[in-house]
Amino acid sequence: MAEVNKYYDESQIQVLEGLEAVRKRPGMYIGSTSSSGLHHLVYEIVDNSIDEALAGVCTEIHITLHADGSVSVRDNGRGIPTGIHQKMGIPTPEVVFTVLHAGGKFGGSGYNISGGLHGVGASVVNALSEWLEYEDCYEGYCYTQRFERGKVTRPYKCEGKTDRRGLTVRFKPDPEIFEETVFDYATLLNRMREQAFLNAGLKIVLRDERGLGLPEHKANENGEEDSEGEERAPDEEINRESEEEIRKALEKSGGSGIIENVLCYEGGIISFVEHLNAIKHCEVLHPDVIYMKATRDSYIAEVALQYNTSYNETVYTFANNIATREGGTHETGFKTALTKVANEYARKLGLLKDDEKKLSGEDVREGLCAVVSVKLRDAQFEGQTKAKLGNSEMRTFVDALVTEKLSEYFEEHPSVARTILEKALQACRAREAARKARELTRKGPLEGASLPGRLWDCQEKNAEITELFLVEGNSAGGSAKDGRFSRFQAILPLRGKVLNVEKSRLDKIYSNSHLVPIIKAIGCGIGDDFDITKLRYNKIIIMADADVDGSHIRILLLTFFYRHMRPLIENGHVYLAQPPLYEIIKNKKSYYAFSDEERDKLIQELGGDNPNSLIIKRYKGLGEMNPKQLSETTMDPSRRTLLRVTIEDAMACDEIFSILMGEKVEPRRKFIEENAKYVKELDI
Repeated sequence: MAEVNKYYDESQIQVLEGLEAVRKRPGMYIGSTSSSGLHHLVYEIVDNSIDEALAGVCTEIHITLHADGSVSVRDNGRGIPTGIHQKMGIPTPEVVFTVLHAGGKFGGSGYNISGGLHGVGASVVNALSEWLEYEDCYEGYCYTQRFERGKVTRPYKCEGKTDRRGLTVRFKPDPEIFEETVFDYATLLNRMREQAFLNAGLKIVLRDERGLGLPEHKANENGEEDSEGEERAPDEEINRESEEEIRKALEKSGGSGIIENVLCYEGGIISFVEHLNAIKHCEVLHPDVIYMKATRDSYIAEVALQYNTSYNETVYTFANNIATREGGTHETGFKTALTKVANEYARKLGLLKDDEKKLSGEDVREGLCAVVSVKLRDAQFEGQTKAKLGNSEMRTFVDALVTEKLSEYFEEHPSVARTILEKALQACRAREAARKARELTRKGPLEGASLPGRLWDCQEKNAEITELFLVEGNSAGGSAKDGRFSRFQAILPLRGKVLNVEKSRLDKIYSNSHLVPIIKAIGCGIGDDFDITKLRYNKIIIMADADVDGSHIRILLLTFFYRHMRPLIENGHVYLAQPPLYEIIKNKKSYYAFSDEERDKLIQELGGDNPNSLIIKRYKGLGEMNPKQLSETTMDPSRRTLLRVTIEDAMACDEIFSILMGEKVEPRRKFIEENAKYVKELDI
């Protein structure tokens, strides 16, 4: 136990001056010192340029990732006023970069609408950088200055006349502060694309001169080297799209690895919604995006929405172009109005009887893709990271907009309204059916008279050391049962292929004979009822054949976990077993190979000049192995190899499954055409 200082007097009270407080407690200003905080530095500088665009004086923003690890942000706005600050007695740009809570966004006339209201953006970036320098082109003259860890190292200087205008800020994150200092291009591309959509006509150029290519995401049984997911886009399809764009750019780079993306969208948030539905490969319920806009005093609100055939909800909200990931008053106003209008019009059309329950917000938002963007003076965000809008007046403002405009749209387009409401009614009926089905599965697997399905449970009740094998087929299940370590390993054979949950609501899942045993065995419930504290097994191991059917089952199960039991994956509880593909026998002794490369190596090592002396057996299925073989190769913790499933792995499976099993033919044809050339052996 650490010794407690018995003396506590006025000398113990510290006063942190200047930017010292930022360096002592960086998390207070940027959220964290991980990858999330690192990228937040770029966003703070870019947000200032976006504010210039909102003021109507900036049309281009250029962001460059340099080979030395630094990043620069350049715009063609007004620049920073260059006179001596009346209160501080130093040049105004120096005030902006060295004084906390200094800026032109506290009620002055410089900005009517802005995203940065705390006055800490540029100064915090400076404080947390190994070095920062700027070039300020203001009213025909160019001014420069350099800082190191927040302190001036090259004085403020006028470099002479210039035809350029705007501000260029270049900085290198401080490795003394951040856990990592390598920017992820895909993460920045996601954010910059959002900004381009939200500011119709604004040109944003993102360039990477580092030549790093795409990052590799790796994980093992213990979870080492898992990629950090803090700054992944909230919508996984967007992130995957960015990575695909990077791949194409790398192919065009001629081997240099230098890539560039130019982002500019004239359609604004209408184009944003169309884009979101397109990358999801979703079939839309109505061809046109429903667009609403209102202006009152210094308030502007825009809403764009379109329904698709999926069962998932996608709602993005922004305030002054800042992504409010945790929502806020504008999101509450939108959702409240949407539910209200849907119920009123459903009763008007007779789709909802007077004695029937109202549609819930969840029902109305099934299959919804929407973007809500508000702009206002004196935006109040909850926290420096600006994840949630707090202005109470925006709730009533957005509520009034959606109530009025959506009601008018439904009156003018009754067929579209009916289509949307019928989908909501189907969701309502499915939700009620799911509730009833859920009640039937509330009993835990140990409370009933029998175990779920054909579960062979383990003896150990400590969930921290137990394992559940989901085994393809009864034959393999029997071998796994006989070869397992019964003290801590449980076996659940899977009969046939599980349900395609991508096309199924919860009521279908709760009544499915293949999925219910899995749900009951794991013990956590699914969806909103999921409670990871009730997990009965630390490891959920999918053990399927190494053929096409086995791959299909793995993808089906991973899609199910990803959609309805995601915390299992996020917390590292889902694994893939790696059974051997070959058994090589020499002198009655068996050797196992898990790939064609391992097989060839063993043949060379064991066979020497006489490979015919070897017996080579190809395992097409788990059922071909006896219990001893299955245990030794695939189940014994001291010998086996397990692949831990990360959220990125599940996302990839989900994407492929959506393409191959979705409603649209064209994405499936494109996937087959692009990947067929890589098939060398087709083992079915």
